[in-house]
Amino acid sequence: MNCIFEEEYKHYKTVIVANGEVPEGEVPLTFLRGAERIICCDGAVEKLLKIGFEPTAIVGDCDSISEELYDRFKDIVVADKSTEYNDLQKSLKYCKSNNYNSVAVVGANGLREDHNLANLAILEMYASDMDLLMVGNKGIFSFITDSHTFASYPNQAISIFSLDSQAIFTFKGLKYPVSRRQFRHLWEGSLNAALGDSFTIEIEGGRGIIYRCY
Repeated sequence: MNCIFEEEYKHYKTVIVANGEVPEGEVPLTFLRGAERIICCDGAVEKLLKIGFEPTAIVGDCDSISEELYDRFKDIVVADKSTEYNDLQKSLKYCKSNNYNSVAVVGANGLREDHNLANLAILEMYASDMDLLMVGNKGIFSFITDSHTFASYPNQAISIFSLDSQAIFTFKGLKYPVSRRQFRHLWEGSLNAALGDSFTIEIEGGRGIIYRCY
């Protein structure tokens, strides 16, 4: 099933490592192995090193990195002491300022549930003008504003979340198809499944988040 993400491995050559769960498993590690640059939130540096990767840049307020690691990587540290943004936002802003606009984010979930939700909301906000994935250890969140076809495998667990009550959705290639439907509640498009080797989500007039389990 790893091959269903082949196009995404090729496309997302910038990877941000956030300070959540340690990336593990075939999919997150493949994104890291194929990255041209790894942007690390400062508190995640030790985790990144333990799984065999080194950062291209370290971004954050530098309150979570040890003095030893700061000295080791001081030439690539991008310090930002602003209290208005967290380290994930600072890393996204760094990528945007350097025109790294197709970014996969790993390590953004796990640990505290409120952090999971906040990080997902942050990525959805930046996805309005960046091409982002949130890559966890169990699955991937994608952010869409128009129709998109995804590679899949039979019975792959899929959830769709509508972020706009006026958005019109059509699901094709899923166990529970939908034709031109509006969702009033966030959960209504969740807990679906792929029927075959691809499925299509059509969306008009709004935004959606697609979750694909591995």
